[in-house]
Amino acid sequence: MSLDDLQEDVESEYADLGDEVAVSLDRETRNELAMLNAAFDPEGTDELLRRGIHALFRTAVETGNLDFHLRSEYDATYDEYLSGMSFEEMTGGNQFPQQQQNDDRRYQF
Repeated sequence: MSLDDLQEDVESEYADLGDEVAVSLDRETRNELAMLNAAFDPEGTDELLRRGIHALFRTAVETGNLDFHLRSEYDATYDEYLSGMSFEEMTGGNQFPQQQQNDDRRYQF
């Protein structure tokens, strides 16, 4: 897969999500959410869920976990996704391809 595939998948997932997502909560998650609601007293539970997604995303980016998964699935990183081009395209690495040299003769006497 490629950077273009990643872009298409992100756009597709974005469209599928819509404006609201229904989430079922297990007992542990419900308890943790109740504690966070009590501690932070947000305007609504939705705000805490948005913050949670932002925190998870930031952690995944900072630890390299997101890049690991993107590289293994799409052969791209988050920085490449943001710039819209691969690392090789950014550095010009594919601009001047090296000719394959046959070094067989180098070791002949």
